[in-house]
Amino acid sequence: MIIDDQYYDIIIIGTGAGGGTLAYKLAPTGKKILVLERGDFMPLEEQNRSNVDVFKKERYYPPERWFDINGEPFSPQTNYAIGGNTKIYGATLMRMRERDFEAVNHQDGISPAWGLKYSDFEPYYTEAEQLYKVHGQASDDPTEPHRSADYPYRALDHDPQVKDIVDALSKQGLHPSSLPLGLTRETEDPTNDSEVSGIVPALTHPNVTVKTSAKVVCLHTNPSGSAIKAVEAEVAGQSYLFMADIIVLACGAINSAVLLLRSANDVCPNGVANSSGMVGRNFMKHRITSVVQLSARPNSGKFPRSVVINDFYWGDQDFPYPMGQVQNTGGLLQDIIFAESPPILSVLAKVMPGFGLKQMATHSIGWWVQTEDLPNPTNRVRIEGERIYLDYTPNNTEAHERLVYFWTEALKEAEKITNQRGGLHPYGEMPISVVANQCGTCRFGEDSTTSVLDLNCRSHDVDNLYIVDSSFFPSNASVSPALTIIANALRVGDHLIERLK
Repeated sequence: MIIDDQYYDIIIIGTGAGGGTLAYKLAPTGKKILVLERGDFMPLEEQNRSNVDVFKKERYYPPERWFDINGEPFSPQTNYAIGGNTKIYGATLMRMRERDFEAVNHQDGISPAWGLKYSDFEPYYTEAEQLYKVHGQASDDPTEPHRSADYPYRALDHDPQVKDIVDALSKQGLHPSSLPLGLTRETEDPTNDSEVSGIVPALTHPNVTVKTSAKVVCLHTNPSGSAIKAVEAEVAGQSYLFMADIIVLACGAINSAVLLLRSANDVCPNGVANSSGMVGRNFMKHRITSVVQLSARPNSGKFPRSVVINDFYWGDQDFPYPMGQVQNTGGLLQDIIFAESPPILSVLAKVMPGFGLKQMATHSIGWWVQTEDLPNPTNRVRIEGERIYLDYTPNNTEAHERLVYFWTEALKEAEKITNQRGGLHPYGEMPISVVANQCGTCRFGEDSTTSVLDLNCRSHDVDNLYIVDSSFFPSNASVSPALTIIANALRVGDHLIERLK
C-alpha cells in the first residue's frame, strides 16, 4: 500500500450534485482539497444524449451486480464519472415545498419533519439556482413556495404539441407550470451538471486536486472510532492511503452507506458512524410510473421537458393525502431513463407493429408520474461479503395509483379538446434497477439514536466525517431531489468554512 505524501485539509469522495457543488464552494478558501472520483471524465457525446441506440443498449449501467430483497441480481442504473449522476439526469431542479419540511400525514404513514425549515434552505435554493443557471418561471402553481428572488433565466418554451396539451389541461382547471431546468445556455438545451458548475470552476484554484479512477474502499478510524484517520482507495489497481482533517462522503445514498458498512472494524463492528444502527436504513427512491401518450401527429422526438403539474401534490377532496406530481419527460429520443424502461418498449411494439423504434418515439409524448415513498427502516442497503443488497418494498401504493389514474383521465380529456386522440396510454413503473432519486440511508436529525448525522450533516459518532449527498434526507417529498442536494451542499459548505477558520 502506498501512503500519499500529501496531507489535505479536506477530502471529498464523489463529484455528483453534492460533492461537485461542495468542491466549488470550498475552493476559494485556499484550503488544500482532494477530490476522489471512482470514474473518469465522460466524453461529451455520452452525456445526457440519446438516440435510437439507447432503446437497444443497456447504457449507463456499470459492470457490477447488486441484489434485490429476494436475492435476485440486477444491474443498477447509476453513473461513475466526474459529475456523477448529474451527467445523465434530466436537469429538473425544483424546490421542495414548504410543507415538505414538516411532518405530513400520508395514507400509509407519516413523512417525518426535517429538523430544519424551508426558510433555512431558501437562501441556498436561490444560490443553487444561480449557480446551476436554472430556467424557470414563478407561476400559479398551487404549491409554489415563497421565493426571495426570481429564477435567473426565463423558462423554456413548450414544444408546439406539448403547448396544445398544456392549454387543454388549463381548460380542465389544472395548473400546468414551467418545469425548472438547469441549463448551460438560455436559448439551447444542454443540461447543466456538477462537472460544469462545480468541478470545472473548482479546478481553477491551485489548492484543489481531483483524482479520477479512484475507488474508495475503506475509511480507517482512530482507535476510539471517533475520527477518520485515512481514506483507502484503489487507483489504477494500486492501494493508496490519503489523509485529511475533514472527510466528506458524496458517493450517492446507496454507495455512501455501503462504504460506511464496509469500513467496519473492531471498535465499529456494525460499520463506521453506525452506533444508531441506522446506516443504510430508510432507503427511498420515489414511486415513478412512465406514461406514454400516443399520437398520430409526429414530433421531433428530441424536444426538452418543460411542464410540471402539481394540482394533486397534496391530494384532492376525495383523497386528503399527498399524491405527487407529473412531469413531461421530453422527447423519447431525448430522455435516457424513460427510453430504457422495458415495459414501455414492449407495449409500444405491440401497439404500433411495423413501426421502427424511431417512429414509435416520434409519435409519442412521455410523462412521469412521481409519488413520495415513505421511510421504512426495513427498506435498506446492506452488505453480505462483497455483495450489495437493496431490500426494498414499495409503499404509498394507493396514492400513486390514484395519481396515475387521474393523469391518464386528464390526458384523455386533453385529447378530446385538442382533437388529437392517440387511443391508448400504456404505462409501467420503474424497476428496482432504476435507482434514480435514491435517498435517506444516513438521515440527519437531532437525536443520535434515530439518525446518523446532525443537522450540519456531520456524523454524530465521528467528529470529522460529513455526508452531502441525498443520504441525509429524512423524507423524499415528491419533487426530484437534485436541487435540495445542491442547496444543502452549499449550506454545509458555509458551516465547513466557519469550522476551517
